[in-house]
Amino acid sequence: MNPPSFRATVTALAAGQLLCWAALYYGFSSFVLPMQHAMGWSKPEMMGAFTLGLAVWGAATYAAGAAIDHGRGRAVMTLGAALAGLGFLAWSRAESLPGLYGAWVLLGAAMAMTLYEPAFNVLTKRFPAQYREGITTLTLVGGFASTLSFPAIAALLAWLDWRSALAVIGVVLLVLVAPLHAWALKGTPTQDTHPAAHDAADDATLHEALRERAFWLLTATFTLYSFAVAALWAHIMPAFAAKGLPEATALSVVVWFGPAQVAGRFAFLAFGRWITVRVLGMIVLAGMPAALAIFALADSTVALVLFALLFGLANGLVTIVRGNLVPEYFGRSHVGRISGTMSAIALLSRAAAPLLTAWLLLALPGYRELLLGLAGLGALAVLAFALARPPARQATSTAPDSGGSVSAS
Repeated sequence: MNPPSFRATVTALAAGQLLCWAALYYGFSSFVLPMQHAMGWSKPEMMGAFTLGLAVWGAATYAAGAAIDHGRGRAVMTLGAALAGLGFLAWSRAESLPGLYGAWVLLGAAMAMTLYEPAFNVLTKRFPAQYREGITTLTLVGGFASTLSFPAIAALLAWLDWRSALAVIGVVLLVLVAPLHAWALKGTPTQDTHPAAHDAADDATLHEALRERAFWLLTATFTLYSFAVAALWAHIMPAFAAKGLPEATALSVVVWFGPAQVAGRFAFLAFGRWITVRVLGMIVLAGMPAALAIFALADSTVALVLFALLFGLANGLVTIVRGNLVPEYFGRSHVGRISGTMSAIALLSRAAAPLLTAWLLLALPGYRELLLGLAGLGALAVLAFALARPPARQATSTAPDSGGSVSAS
């Protein structure tokens, strides 16, 4: 049997991204209160498990990327989904905090093997002439993960106890997502998907990329961005409360994040072929500090909704920028290792952000100053990105392939 077509592969991987993001990244918060009521664990104790998972995600990203570079993308993504299922089953049986933390070590490794980066790298290698379209589709579908996660888990918890709900999620990942990944990535596409102008000799190895100024500037860009965004997610509800706003008002604002994120990706799908990745990156990255400054200074609901829309648009498109930029700057041959190294640093920053900013709040007058500080970090990310010019080798070798466009070839 022939390998699945490009569209079939992207469709299957998009479904996997939707379910993996909904379970692995967004699912944790829905189980905090049920676990607290049942086990008596404190919120910091439970949040430590999720932080550990994020740290393992960052630490394991390079290994996953290296395996994909060696042609093991199918094994990485299939095993990652299976490991996610086993992690949820282990979580469902946790009777102590060490058991909970052990489950999240498994789940952190599963994140590194399934969430966006591995799928981007696999598509880049299997369909080098079409990967940009595939990445956009994956992020578009993945943008609905939070919309799926919270109501689906709420329905499970209304029907089952929290342990059984976790077990159901684990079974879905094991018997649905893992086989889906295995099917989508079987064989090698037989069609001529390699752009004729591409020369693999022009692609940078990880060692060569590490000597490029652009690599470190891009790493700084996404590390600063990840830190600021993770800090915002961790403190957003207390920040609303610090403004004296009721929870209902806060919810009426944050509900706009998802639609804005998806709308931005839809707009890119329709018009992305007319904008280069660098121009899009500058616009997207500039949106984050602007949004944080509005949140810090505004008190009216209208202004806060503007913050949510601007932040949602930026956050929805930054993943597309990130996924397209590395192969455009450094080539496709070693994209797994290069992306993995870059992502590992940013993900460790994301894992540390909630705790570091909680400590920082002890020295600051309040959330307004913290948010303005995060906006300053966002501005530094924009500056680093502006200085990150493509390496000379890639600047010349990618032009015939894509014309510098982020869109599909």
